[in-house]
Amino acid sequence: MSKAILVIDMLNDFIKEGAPLELPEGRKIIPNIKKLLEEARKRKIPIIYICDAHRPDDAEFNQWPKHCVEGTPGAEIVEELKPEQKDIIIKKRRYSGFYSTDLDLTLRELKIDTLILTGVATNICVLHTAADAYFRGYKIIVVKDCVATLNEEAQKTGLEHIKNVLGGEIKTLNEILKEL
Repeated sequence: MSKAILVIDMLNDFIKEGAPLELPEGRKIIPNIKKLLEEARKRKIPIIYICDAHRPDDAEFNQWPKHCVEGTPGAEIVEELKPEQKDIIIKKRRYSGFYSTDLDLTLRELKIDTLILTGVATNICVLHTAADAYFRGYKIIVVKDCVATLNEEAQKTGLEHIKNVLGGEIKTLNEILKEL
């Protein structure tokens, strides 16, 4: 089993206080994700950042406030989780990290079969990335104390869908750290 860590949308426009699509719970998971990334780097497990990178006139802004416009500070990864040189960054314009990106090709080149998902929002971008991973035959593990969304109900619904519909495993950070 070859694993990769996906860090989904841990970007300023979702995490910083007062951001256009602020998810306050996202700030609480930063230390856990940081701990996971440190351990993954020690074990040479690939880390892939999946990042919203919208055009200024993106159609998504008909539904959501303008956010993560490519080239702006809001589209940058939060300082606490900055990528290192060997990490991979995949830019996306829609919820799924797979949709119209080279994520699948990248994973196949790395011979990855298991994805460990972290980031925001559990019931949106994490869920849709997990669904597309499932459709492509990847094993899915979501670290429940490394994902966040707007409220507890949405968090529970997103995790239950990943577990019950997509067959994903839901684990804690401590469980994952023991298995890496």
